[in-house]
Amino acid sequence: MIETIATNPYTDQKMGTAGLRKKIAIAMQPNYIENFLQSIFNTIPNLEEKSFLVGGDGRYFNKTAIQKIIKIAAANHVKKLYIGQNGLVSTPAGSCIILKNKLDGGLILTASHNPGGINGDFGLKYSTSTGGQCQPHESQAILEQTLKIKEYKISDSPDLDLSHLGVFHCEETEIEVIDPYTDYIKMMEGIFDFNQLHSLLTSEFRFVFDAMNGVTGPYAKRIFEEILGAPQGSVLNATPKEDFGGLHPDPNLIYAKTLVDLMYSDNAPDFSAANDGDGDRNMILGSHFFICPSDSLAILTDNYRLIPAYKDGIYGVAKSAATSMAVKRVADTLKIGFYEVPTGWKYFVNLMDSKRITFCGEESFGTGAAHIREKDGIWAVLFWLSIIAATHKTVKQIALEHWQKYGRSYFLRNDFEGIEQSVADKLMSELEQRLPQLSNKQFGRFTVSTAYPFVYNDPVDNTSTQNGLIVHFTDGSRIVYRLSGTGTNGATLRTYIERYVTGDIDEDPNKMLQELCAVSREISNVTALTGKEQPDIIT
Repeated sequence: MIETIATNPYTDQKMGTAGLRKKIAIAMQPNYIENFLQSIFNTIPNLEEKSFLVGGDGRYFNKTAIQKIIKIAAANHVKKLYIGQNGLVSTPAGSCIILKNKLDGGLILTASHNPGGINGDFGLKYSTSTGGQCQPHESQAILEQTLKIKEYKISDSPDLDLSHLGVFHCEETEIEVIDPYTDYIKMMEGIFDFNQLHSLLTSEFRFVFDAMNGVTGPYAKRIFEEILGAPQGSVLNATPKEDFGGLHPDPNLIYAKTLVDLMYSDNAPDFSAANDGDGDRNMILGSHFFICPSDSLAILTDNYRLIPAYKDGIYGVAKSAATSMAVKRVADTLKIGFYEVPTGWKYFVNLMDSKRITFCGEESFGTGAAHIREKDGIWAVLFWLSIIAATHKTVKQIALEHWQKYGRSYFLRNDFEGIEQSVADKLMSELEQRLPQLSNKQFGRFTVSTAYPFVYNDPVDNTSTQNGLIVHFTDGSRIVYRLSGTGTNGATLRTYIERYVTGDIDEDPNKMLQELCAVSREISNVTALTGKEQPDIIT
């Protein structure tokens, strides 16, 4: 039976976006998820003709939320739901399934790299038929619904068992529980030379992959161990857990410390990688060597011809404004298109759909390509392994040769976390007002050339503002400031520091950027406004 439940609109307008991310305790409030789901369905016409994918990263509360999705979708007469077995679907695999099966969209349950468990975070995002994030006008329509919703519809049917493959029904809605791995693995086999990769991983080459107890564990076990022949146990933390085993599932030098310590030990493997909770981010390490995500995008782009799917050429490449300029130097040399966009994968989707780019990436450990409309952690790992297999070089050799050819952008991100929102807004507002006064001003050895707010003129869509502030120096160095929207505890000021050199290409980034980091704090006035003399996290 279908019930109509009276409810109240949201007072928290940050809730009303296509990507909900909240503390579990907030998401578990009565009617909270129900309101958001009904608001999404209210914006989609002809639901009786529409089919959607449902699944996520396996974090706490996902199973309960999926049952709510089933019952609300059924009450709204959705034609069909495809649900990953046990409620699991990685974000990149979800995009693949939507595109391959020509679905009308998806409801992906993930808070990405944020912690899980009962005290952690919950996330739910609406993907469209593109396989990617919905566009700003669609987000706005959902927001407007959340602010005026008065009721939602829900079935009182019993919960469904999602542990077995098969077809079921809730009201008149068809529910198919699917294998969430097969389509994605077939797609990877169509991009890369799996025979070449099998030869590498069955040789004396030592490989380790850390799934961080996130959703890519089962994908990695099947691909790297079962298909490509890596020794059993090569995939660490391979079982998805509701609390990610107590780990913070963010693949960086801080939160993947166990893997980093292994790679800098006397017994370091040749290559390792880690993915985040939902599988769209990646970290790449060689023996005693870390690959900065900005450099990773540049190196992958420079070696695209080694991959079967790209041997005939690529359209171009794009990066977020916060990402270093390394990939632009590659694009200029290869004479391919180059774009700089605001942070947010939706900007890349427009460029992919209009065939302007093939590759793209962000400094926050996200790299992807036009095979789907999300960033893709396992794809990046397979790409790196393919370069190693084709060149017979180590990770360090590949990076050093790249820097010798193009120069190096030393790069760090400094995060000042837990700032009161009003203070963060004041800091950015005052800094933006000071930008015109910075031109030609000298800070130690660094002289400002230009400073401006980043405004993006999308060649497909609308102009985008409020994307951060950029300071350029005469030697090619840069500082980028932006407030992050991915946290749940106050605001985070992210400061991106980049220094371009063509000489000392194998120095410690902390040493090379120490002076410029101090300059970044002086320009932003962050210490005076927040009391923070140093960043909370450096990556």
